[in-house]
Amino acid sequence: MTSPKPNRSRSRAAKRLSQAAKVGLAPGALIHLGERKTEQATISLIEYGDADLTEHQFSSLAESQAYQPQLPVLWLNVHGLHEPEVMAEIGRRFKLHPLVLEDILNTNQRPKIDDYGDYLFMVARFFEIDSDTHEVSSDQVSLILGRNFVLTFQERPSGRFDPVRDRLRHDRGQIRKLGADYLAYSLLDAIVDRYFTILESIGERTEELEDMMLDRPRPGSLQTVHQLKRETLTLRRSIWPLREVINSLTRADDRFFRPETRPYLRDIYDHTVHAIESLEANRDVIAGMLDIYLSAVSNRVNQEVRALTVVAIIFMPATLISGIFGMNFKTMPLLDWPTGFFVAIGLMATVASTLSIIFWRRRWLE
Repeated sequence: MTSPKPNRSRSRAAKRLSQAAKVGLAPGALIHLGERKTEQATISLIEYGDADLTEHQFSSLAESQAYQPQLPVLWLNVHGLHEPEVMAEIGRRFKLHPLVLEDILNTNQRPKIDDYGDYLFMVARFFEIDSDTHEVSSDQVSLILGRNFVLTFQERPSGRFDPVRDRLRHDRGQIRKLGADYLAYSLLDAIVDRYFTILESIGERTEELEDMMLDRPRPGSLQTVHQLKRETLTLRRSIWPLREVINSLTRADDRFFRPETRPYLRDIYDHTVHAIESLEANRDVIAGMLDIYLSAVSNRVNQEVRALTVVAIIFMPATLISGIFGMNFKTMPLLDWPTGFFVAIGLMATVASTLSIIFWRRRWLE
């Protein structure tokens, strides 16, 4: 398996450069921090009520400025966070705090939740896993919940919210009837469900690697173990804080989430706890793989040393006999016998065969 080290090095260098751009600026300055993952920011709007739904795709900032919502609940989604003027206009339209806009543009945030009185601001992360290199990458997702609106900000189109859009379009379930709070729950549920897909992939690779290491570890096994450790650590840094975010929502007052929606929030919390338990189980197995690898390598070395020792012991009597008969003495037994050479060779073969039989019965030759 090839190492994705060059990509990680470029990512770390880009992060250092982006953080340096923010040094010395006033709080709330709209500077995009992170990797640019789309060519152009796109804004989409879904408005809906119990019976109606409309969708709009804005191709320019001026077009979005001129639009006036008509239906009770709206969901505004932005793909691409590298255009501060778009963030500034959305902040003006929905009266968002400058620090909220700053956190949205900083794509290195950890999952968190902030209460700004009229709305809740939440940060989470989407995870993807490369099917070829098995490298895990993440995108930041910012979510703002107001009393009749939901705003989502993504670094790039991922398609992870498409099932929610389909449920809205086809009026499946209760999503149109329970308002903006249920929409926010549905989006959070889509984020948490994605964790199980990533954890399942890591779990399968962990089991395969464990079986291979118990059978016969390969030279690249140790590198794969370290890659799995990095991936689980990255997931842990996001899932544990997200658990606190969901827990805060379940214990919050009734300003944003109605009693009808709270059971669904508790269900997300249970899913998050389940994901954490699966993650910790994988981390324990991966941590134990290093001991398995070292034990397997040590056992293999011991077997090879034992085999070499057995071979050396088998031929040692022959070396002793040939050394004795090779001494420069005028008078020695068997030197003058016509069959002395064959007697010496037979003696060597007999001793070697006897030792081989003894070692075979003791299972030292397996």
